[in-house]
Amino acid sequence: MLFRDRFDAGRRLAAVLEPYAGRPDVVVLALPRGGVPVGYEVARRLGAPLDVFVVRKLGVPGHEELAMGAIASGGVRVLDDEVVHGLGVSEDGIAAAEARELPELGRRERLYRGARPPVDVRGRTVILVGGRSRVLLQLHQRAWRLLRRVRLRDRGEGRAWGLDLSLAGAIPTTGRSGGSHAL
Repeated sequence: MLFRDRFDAGRRLAAVLEPYAGRPDVVVLALPRGGVPVGYEVARRLGAPLDVFVVRKLGVPGHEELAMGAIASGGVRVLDDEVVHGLGVSEDGIAAAEARELPELGRRERLYRGARPPVDVRGRTVILVGGRSRVLLQLHQRAWRLLRRVRLRDRGEGRAWGLDLSLAGAIPTTGRSGGSHAL
């Protein structure tokens, strides 16, 4: 399915998600950059709060293009144990990668959120929206793992929808990159 632009994609996606309109438990989280205009339209049409969920890749020291994990909004870190152990990345190496990415994570959160506090996702139905790219698909998968960790850490209840426009147009996907997930 082709869209005129990301706002058009958001309007079409909101039409698919109409059953969630007006529900006080629904929150829309958008992955910057491409997911923000899509998420804006979804949130506006559903009458739900919108927030960003900023994710930064943690690259393997010396091979930064290879992801060994990610950090995200909410102070969460997820590591790919196979990569970390397989390459023998030390805790110091992980800490150094995280220290490199934390300032950029904070800068992007301030850029997108301003002085507003993050939306509380505990016990909420979360609609996680991204744009359209292969890189985003990887970020989307990491974001789900990070979001699960945030909600489990805070003992959140609820369900979440992940919507990846790169896979299925404006149709919720299934599997690790999206779909309905109990958190």
